[in-house]
Amino acid sequence: MLDTLPLLAPTDFPPIRRQRLEILQANLGYRCNQSCVHCHVDAGPQRSESMSREVAELLLDFAQRQGLGTLDLTGGAPELNPHFRWLVIRARELGLRVIDRCNLTILMEPGQEDLAGFLAAQGVEITASLPCYLEENIDRQRGRGVFRGSIAGLQRFNALGYGLDPGLPLNLVYNPLGPDLPPAQECLEADYRRHLQEGYGIRFTRLLVLTNMPIKRFGSTLLSKGRFDSYLSLLRLAHRDENLDRVMCRNLISVDWQGYVYDCDFNQMLGLPLGVTGQRVHLSQLLDADLSDRPIRVAAHCYGCTAGQGSSCGGALAAA
Repeated sequence: MLDTLPLLAPTDFPPIRRQRLEILQANLGYRCNQSCVHCHVDAGPQRSESMSREVAELLLDFAQRQGLGTLDLTGGAPELNPHFRWLVIRARELGLRVIDRCNLTILMEPGQEDLAGFLAAQGVEITASLPCYLEENIDRQRGRGVFRGSIAGLQRFNALGYGLDPGLPLNLVYNPLGPDLPPAQECLEADYRRHLQEGYGIRFTRLLVLTNMPIKRFGSTLLSKGRFDSYLSLLRLAHRDENLDRVMCRNLISVDWQGYVYDCDFNQMLGLPLGVTGQRVHLSQLLDADLSDRPIRVAAHCYGCTAGQGSSCGGALAAA
């Protein structure tokens, strides 16, 4: 895989600093039942990295000491971590809002037949990747049969009240198929609602529109096709200063499967540690630390979060 970091490190992206920390995002491991071409994690069935019980316990300790409200679980497929269900139960007992970034087809995997019911019983918020509502586009991006598996997963969630009960949010995530900025979130959400309701009887809470980052698998593909520079230029030229106040790294930190801390999930995948010192920091070193007003590590990929309507783990930052 071609490394994009040397092309991203030199940057004129504006300096930014962290505000009050509210969200702890944890990558539970890189193992996944899918291998998507846009995946910035380079996850797949062959990956074996997985968060230990010790680090999972550290997440909860940190969240309590810092007074955080949200634990955002990602991967890979986070549900494949052997401590996933224990972590969810403990986090909910502590009053944390828990988000599961689910790829939907994981619900069909052997041993996961009761997963949807477990998540509903725990009141876990689902943020599910569905980068298009057309079967041919999904299967081209994620693999044959993924679309039908995703539709079946959504129907299973709907049957449990997800997307219908306000206490069971079901958010969908859109990524462009190629090196383009995503369309306006509000307009695309209306298209998703119409297509999924009319074709499959599916309802959901919100659509989150994300920009593809020029890193890992997607960045390597851009390099191999000679489109990396033009895509980076597209992001940079579409930068909007007003998005800087709302980018996700202002109130979030990202923790990898070993417990090391980063300013965001994208920096984690690039190996850019928390802050600007360049030294790796473990979560155990930050249990009582005040992270407010600390500088955030930036590079050229950060323009992906501020381009156009902006992009974050919570979708678009502003109107397109």
